[in-house]
Amino acid sequence: MDVFIQLIVNGIMLGSMYAIISVGLTLIFGVVRVVNFAHGELLMVGMYAVYLLFAKFGLHPYASAVPVVILLFCLGMAIQRFIIQPLLNADEHIQIFATVGLSTALVNLALMLFGADLYSVSAPDVRRSVTFAGNTVLVGQLVMLGASILLVGGLHAFMQTTALGRAIRATAQNRNAALLMGVRVDRIYLVSFGLGAACVGLASALVSPLFPATPTVGTYFVLTAFVVVVLGGMRSMYGAFAGAMIIGLVDSLSAYYIAPDLKEVVYFAIFILILIFKPTGLFGFGRGTE
Repeated sequence: MDVFIQLIVNGIMLGSMYAIISVGLTLIFGVVRVVNFAHGELLMVGMYAVYLLFAKFGLHPYASAVPVVILLFCLGMAIQRFIIQPLLNADEHIQIFATVGLSTALVNLALMLFGADLYSVSAPDVRRSVTFAGNTVLVGQLVMLGASILLVGGLHAFMQTTALGRAIRATAQNRNAALLMGVRVDRIYLVSFGLGAACVGLASALVSPLFPATPTVGTYFVLTAFVVVVLGGMRSMYGAFAGAMIIGLVDSLSAYYIAPDLKEVVYFAIFILILIFKPTGLFGFGRGTE
């Protein structure tokens, strides 16, 4: 029983990491209606930025969250403005090819600049373990859990209470109606893509003390993020959070009770079943981003 509880705790902590990454992906798709296959590479860029700030200036990875979030927000807006926006009226497969091409370009750029070596950030305080009720977690995992809850809650408050948030929701629900109401849809797309990328910037600052930066580090995380957002519902932030917790638990339990090498098989099987039987996801409904 103690082992099972520890596995549940581990799954929740793992799910909180997936949640921060997946919420940004859901926000971009919910508003801009583009599946961003370069989402993982944005995480990779953020992790390298965290490493450089640590190596050059001695900045703690959590302290680097502010400049990295700003950097990723600006990068996200640039991607939207110069790559996605000219293709908004193109076929969906053209948009997909554009983001896949961007993903490949960023990976190869990282290989040119940093090589294939691992770059780690030293943060002993983040890796310190805490024991409560017989269960052990890392300080970094607890911070990530709190950050994921605050992120979803903060985005909810932003969407519900601010004029910009309401404009984003209106654009997500019906672009043409939003245009008729005077909403600058192109600007909303810029801000939404920037916010989605900024979420990845926050994730990179929290993940960096626990995982080394490599050119392909984003691939693993983004594949899991796609499973999460499909499970939760492609347009639902709350669904993304719930889906991340489910996948985290599945990851933890299947790695222990089946085999560590087969855990991806389990949740990708769930991914396929959801696509077949409930393509809107367990918590997805209608149009727009909740």
